[in-house]
Amino acid sequence: MQKNGPVALIFHVLVLTFVLAPLVIICLVAFTPENTLSLPTTGLSLRWFKAVFEHPDFMASFWNSIWLATLSATLAVAFAVPAALAISRYTFPGRDFLNALFLSPLIIPHLVLGVAFLRLFALLGATGSFAWLVATHIIVVTPYVLRLVLAALSGLDRSAEQAARTLGAGEWTAFRRITAPMILPGITGGWLLAFINSFDELTMSIFVTSPATVTLPVRMYMYATESIDPMMAAVSALMIAITAAAMLVLDRAFGLDRILVGQR
Repeated sequence: MQKNGPVALIFHVLVLTFVLAPLVIICLVAFTPENTLSLPTTGLSLRWFKAVFEHPDFMASFWNSIWLATLSATLAVAFAVPAALAISRYTFPGRDFLNALFLSPLIIPHLVLGVAFLRLFALLGATGSFAWLVATHIIVVTPYVLRLVLAALSGLDRSAEQAARTLGAGEWTAFRRITAPMILPGITGGWLLAFINSFDELTMSIFVTSPATVTLPVRMYMYATESIDPMMAAVSALMIAITAAAMLVLDRAFGLDRILVGQR
């Protein structure tokens, strides 16, 4: 096994420091007892976390984001799994186009998507609808689910599924009892990545939310345009904690290498 040299190790440390330093600083600022964005020097305080939970607009936006991310990720899985099965197992006209269509939101800037959806909803008279907001997030997060499910299906041994079909199991039974458990890490990882991306989405959501459907990232942006205080750092620290906890659960349950890299 080839080992990294000292130059490579130093480079990796610098990259990790560059990535993690802002997150660490934000989390430290969240515990400051001061009224300004500053590192805690006289002690740690939870006053700004308490302020977040006592702020009705932030809490309403938090629950909007939770429901939005949950529905978007779940429906994205419902669309992506059949699409992945069709793309990976069958040859039909337009298969490559269908695959590219599902993955296209990854290469289209969210600013462009936001403006396009805003114009579409204005024409349809659907502005301010939570259902349409969910639809936009489904379009954005479906590629994450599709890619992981396709990766899980690409290395799948179909002999067990074929044996079940030979013994009389129907297509749905074979999928439910054989195929689904074997690709469950890909489905779960895709759902979780879709949830995280929907929960954190800002650029597109600014254009398609209404006062009743403001998400947490949009609320943070609106608050930051009016004032900057450590409560913003507290909200950011909570979002970092939620994301880190989700990734930790996923790693403990299935292993990130198995889901994201494809190692078995």
